[in-house]
Amino acid sequence: MATETTLVLIKPDAVQRGHIGDILSRFERKGLSVVGMQFLKAPQATVEAHYAEHKERPFFGDVVKFLTSSPIVALAISGNDAVSVVRTLMGATDGRKSPPGTIRGDFGCSLGANLVHGSDSVESAERELALWFPNGTIDWELCTTPWLDA
Repeated sequence: MATETTLVLIKPDAVQRGHIGDILSRFERKGLSVVGMQFLKAPQATVEAHYAEHKERPFFGDVVKFLTSSPIVALAISGNDAVSVVRTLMGATDGRKSPPGTIRGDFGCSLGANLVHGSDSVESAERELALWFPNGTIDWELCTTPWLDA
């Protein structure tokens, strides 16, 4: 098992429906750590760069419009095999086809409004994290806990 850090975007539909806590808790209950988090209205340029590989596809404009329509939560999630663990917890892209027990299976009901994005590989995670967290994320090994030492 390798410790990895991956990007998760909690999309506008999940934010609007009040599922931020539900989604965060699933990652934390699985033993993953949040090492970066920001609540923001996604800049169009960042979303376009994020999905640049899909620029020529017919859905590109709709994805950009959707992700910039209202606030999202960008997360950096770290842990053993974080990329694959996050993707398993998310479930299939189409919430109607995703099994119960997954984020999309429990809360999703469409293909387009599918609640969350998760990096599909370590390489994608590195590229995506650099876009959404240009100043880096928290290195927990460097953190101290003085309130525990008292």
